Amino acid sequence: MKYIRSPIVSVLGHVDHGKTKILDRIRGSNVVEKEPGRITQMVGASLIKRETIEKLGGEIRDVLKFELHIPGLLFIDTPGHEVFTSLRERGGSIADIAILVVDIMQGIQPQTIESIELLKEYKTPFVVAANKIDLLDGWKETKRNSVLLAMKEQRQDVQQKLDEKIYELMGQLSEYGFNSELFTRVRDFTKEISIVPVSAMTGEGISELLLLVAGLSEKYLKDKLYIGESEKPQGTVMEVKEERGLGITVDALLYDGVLKEGDKVYFMTKEKVVERRVRAILIPNVSSNNPKEKYKRVKNVAAAAGVKIAAPNLEGVLAGSPFGGEKKELEAELKSLIFTKEGSEGVVAKADSLGSAEALVRLLEREKIPVSRLEIGHVTKEDIMFASTMKEAKHRVILAFNLTPSREMIEESKKLGVKIIASDIIYKLPENYDEYVKELGQALTEKMLERIPAPAKIEALPGFFFRLSKPAVFGVRVLKGTLRSGVYLMGEDGEVIGQIKSIQEDKQSIRSAEEGKEVAISVEGAILKKDINEGDTLYVYLNKNEIEAWKKSGLLDEENQELLKEIEKITTKYRLNKARGR
Repeated sequence: MKYIRSPIVSVLGHVDHGKTKILDRIRGSNVVEKEPGRITQMVGASLIKRETIEKLGGEIRDVLKFELHIPGLLFIDTPGHEVFTSLRERGGSIADIAILVVDIMQGIQPQTIESIELLKEYKTPFVVAANKIDLLDGWKETKRNSVLLAMKEQRQDVQQKLDEKIYELMGQLSEYGFNSELFTRVRDFTKEISIVPVSAMTGEGISELLLLVAGLSEKYLKDKLYIGESEKPQGTVMEVKEERGLGITVDALLYDGVLKEGDKVYFMTKEKVVERRVRAILIPNVSSNNPKEKYKRVKNVAAAAGVKIAAPNLEGVLAGSPFGGEKKELEAELKSLIFTKEGSEGVVAKADSLGSAEALVRLLEREKIPVSRLEIGHVTKEDIMFASTMKEAKHRVILAFNLTPSREMIEESKKLGVKIIASDIIYKLPENYDEYVKELGQALTEKMLERIPAPAKIEALPGFFFRLSKPAVFGVRVLKGTLRSGVYLMGEDGEVIGQIKSIQEDKQSIRSAEEGKEVAISVEGAILKKDINEGDTLYVYLNKNEIEAWKKSGLLDEENQELLKEIEKITTKYRLNKARGR
């Protein structure tokens, strides 16, 4: 026999846009305060039953015209971005559908963009909750859960302000490739994103939000939601923790099949896939306030549900990893998601969970950042030692997602020349890595450019010829660039005159002189009043490779770039004249 499971819903969006308040409002608060038990608190999830959704949306059911058969909606209590990066099913996110929360007053913000990218990547259908309508100037709270009924009680100018904000949001969403519309004006829910105005503070719009998410799940995800009574359980591990009287337990989200007491279930550890027999299945005991009766034991549970699993030897089970009844599948996944490629070049990637690791390695592959090792857990000395063996400096890097390296590991990495880049925002890691590689490149370029001549233009000062030759010693003014000792000088015709052996300022030897400085230089190979006359303009000679190196460096300001062009023009003309025998 087949039946329909509850769709799994994730709520995500920018910080302070109201994700938590919307989840709290959906989970209970004043929506169902008079009828306890209509919302069942699961482990790490909250089930909103179909009857609750229908009753809340009763007044506006005719507008949306959805007939519900799903048991309800299972909202995951984990923050939205973690659902997509830390919790996973085979090949994607555990969420069937999502609610993207956007502050209607602020519009799309950096973390909204991150959420949009996640939704795109995992091809997850979603609706937009345009939150904080109660902050619109003139908005009057109506004590209703329906925004349609609440809007009818607002002044005309307030309704117009809301419409303007919706159009602004539609424009912003279009920049990310989405056609969107106010949910009442949507003609095709498969082609347009529905925007539902809501207030987490007052509860207005919660009816439409729940009914729309349920209706869309019913209409477009129904085939995905069918499960058979004999189907093997499949789920994802949310947390591994010790529970008094039970020992180490697994809090899990069952997203497919039926889990029964006594079932053999396979879990992932860092080393291998292990088989464990389910000793007990527990769900929160909502009918009791006694802390000793926090959980209720059940013989079986069907997806989708949050459950606590008690079984022997659950130590080492990976948070964020899938579990289920197929060992070979899990072994193949583990092999592909935790690896060390001996002898290959690439960064070390570390993450707090298997799901995080998968999301991270996929992102790095997309950004073409090679990975030589992928591991779960905190940065270790072994990771640092491994990273230090990379030939290229840009690969002597550890990227840590959702992890804070210890002070000891940071000190160890500095000793071995390894860079640790850590962030709890997944998209920041490749960005920060690219910045670091650029810094490395610039540092290497600067080091290299210290060994080649810098462009400079000087004037031989009249009245300051001190020695005519062997070496010629005379005074100069630096007109442009930086003059260094050791460089060769050429005239305006491109002919090389001699090499600077030393530079002196106030009878003190200096390595270089910047624009505007007047200094004395000694030049080997030049004869004053023959090769160089008073008032002559001279240039530092640069060959083709040196000119190209400066061009690519990006280290020259506009004035010095012009000087480089001048030097290139002189040397090119000189080479052409030589080739023509002039």
